[in-house]
Amino acid sequence: MVREKGFSLIELLIVVAIILIIAAIAIPNLMRSRMAANEASAVSAIRTITTSEHAYAQAYPDIGFTCTLSNMGPPASGQPVSSTGSDTLDPVVSTGTKQGYSFSLSNCTGTPVITGYQSVAVPLQVGATGQRAFCSDPSGIIQYAADGSSATCTSAGHVLQ
Repeated sequence: MVREKGFSLIELLIVVAIILIIAAIAIPNLMRSRMAANEASAVSAIRTITTSEHAYAQAYPDIGFTCTLSNMGPPASGQPVSSTGSDTLDPVVSTGTKQGYSFSLSNCTGTPVITGYQSVAVPLQVGATGQRAFCSDPSGIIQYAADGSSATCTSAGHVLQ
């Protein structure tokens, strides 16, 4: 009797079942790792925005802080550095979106010189791109909202350690 070389259908089904079990275990861990990486990137970007805001306020003392991320981004093509394109912030963050988070500036206070602001990072999809929202103000203290809603920088917020 001649034996054919190869795998039987049962052997192939067992291998596929094992691969599916491994994937079912690995994919949730991958998603959690990706969310953690997105959150770390958002915290880093909030720190960068705070640093950029202080550099902007020093460069343009008659304006103070800015309430527009694009003002801290690179100037328009061929234009010199100015208050509408100070080149103090990463071009990706200055567009308002990076790695699953949306960034914005709000709560600008002071006239005619802006003396206060709030930078906010909110996940684009809570539970998928990130779990927490972050915020900071001129003090540089980063706070978060655990539910992913827009964080507010108040004394009642959760301070990031």
